[in-house]
Amino acid sequence: MSRRMLSLIVALVTVILLLLGLVGYLLYRMGQQSVLSQEADTPAVERVEEIPESPGRDSMEGVARLTEGDPLAMGPLDAPVVMTVHSDFRCPFCAKFAREVEPMLIEEYIDEGLLRMEWRDLPIFGEDSMVAARAARAAADQGRFWEFTHALYADAPASGHPEHTEDDLVGYAREAGVADLDRFRTDMAGTAFDEDIEADRAVSTALGATSTPTVFINGTGVVGARPAEVFKQVIDRALED
Repeated sequence: MSRRMLSLIVALVTVILLLLGLVGYLLYRMGQQSVLSQEADTPAVERVEEIPESPGRDSMEGVARLTEGDPLAMGPLDAPVVMTVHSDFRCPFCAKFAREVEPMLIEEYIDEGLLRMEWRDLPIFGEDSMVAARAARAAADQGRFWEFTHALYADAPASGHPEHTEDDLVGYAREAGVADLDRFRTDMAGTAFDEDIEADRAVSTALGATSTPTVFINGTGVVGARPAEVFKQVIDRALED
C-alpha cells in the first residue's frame, strides 16, 4: 500500500471518528430521553407512569436560542424550564398541539414565568411547508408571529397536509393583525428568512427530530401529538429537579 493511500485512509478514519464523537456529544447533551415516542395518530394514554429525570436547563444550550426579544419565543429568558417546539405549518398534529396544549402552557407556566417556549422550524412536507415558514417569519418581522400561527392552525384540517395559497397566508396575516400586508407579501415571497429556517432545520436534524411535532423540555424529548397532561407532567418534573 502506498504512503499516499495510507494517509488517505488515516484521514478518512479520523473524520469518521470526529463525526461519531459529535453525534455522541449531541445525544449526551440532550439525554435522548423521550418520554413517549409513538405514532401521533395512535391512542394516547392519559398518564405517563415513568417520567425520566430532567437533564436540566443547561442541556438546552445550543438547542434553544435564548435571545432577548426573540419574536419566535414566549416566556422570560430566565425561566427555570425551557422548551423548544420543532414544527411544520402543514402538520395536523402540530396544529393539534397549538390548539390543545399551547393554551395550557401559556396559562399555567409561561404567564407564571416558569416556562420559556421557543419555536423551531422543521419544514418536512415539501416546498409548501417552506413557503408557510417564510410567511410566519414575515409575520414575526412585524411582531405578530404567534398570532399568525394561531390563525393558521385554527383553520387546519384534522388530517392531511393543507396547501396554503398566497391569499390564504395573507388572510391569516390579516387576521393576526399584521399591519403592513404589502410588505408581508413581499417578504413572504422572498428568501430573506431561508437561512434562519435552514438553521432551525439543521439543529432539529442534529437532535434526531425527524417528525413533527418534536418537543424538548429541559433536555427531555416528547415526540408526537401527546395530551396536555403529558407535557404538564414533564414540566412539573423538570421544576422539581
